[in-house]
Amino acid sequence: MIPLYNEAPVVRAVVEEARKTFPKVVCVDDGSTDASVVEARAAGAVVVRHPVNLGQGASLRTGLDYALADPSADYFVTFDADGQHQVADAVAMVHMLDEQPLDIVVGSRFLDKRTKVAFVKRVVLKLGVVFERMSSGVQLTDAHNGLRAFNRHAAETVAITQNRMAHASEIVSEIGRNRLRWAEAPVHVVYTDYSRSKGQSVWNSVNILSDLFLK
Repeated sequence: MIPLYNEAPVVRAVVEEARKTFPKVVCVDDGSTDASVVEARAAGAVVVRHPVNLGQGASLRTGLDYALADPSADYFVTFDADGQHQVADAVAMVHMLDEQPLDIVVGSRFLDKRTKVAFVKRVVLKLGVVFERMSSGVQLTDAHNGLRAFNRHAAETVAITQNRMAHASEIVSEIGRNRLRWAEAPVHVVYTDYSRSKGQSVWNSVNILSDLFLK
């Protein structure tokens, strides 16, 4: 499942690469105003649309609900539309679910040295990890990574009510609350000029805290 919001320049390539391995790709368009829907469909994705922009958390919930309606689906991967995630990492995470007694596998940028994270962003992410460990009891090394793999039990169990960026914290809390069997997997997040231009910054952390505590 790929949350999609104004990613027309890159989403076709992202979907095409994903479909080489994962034939069923669902993009949840979150009220895009560019050609994202056209590009995603041209690449072979099924596109489910929100009429207005609701946020990434809402898109993930919509995508999971849509995918769960397919009785043949056993595993569900959340994957970003901006080209930062690697299909090979997603494949490895699904294999972990298939081969080990796990419900959910969460990607981590900090289990190896492939991902180059700017110093300030690294500090903020590490602070986020400390907060998540204290609040949820789940000892992750990377609490806000959008690359995740769920089995059907986890996809059905995890409640996502936070529409925007705080959904990542909510998912971690749900892992702890429902005692889901979890593991982390090393992933390579590639920060491109394009993804940086989308405005992903440490200010997202302020937004997350606002969503969590001011709801």
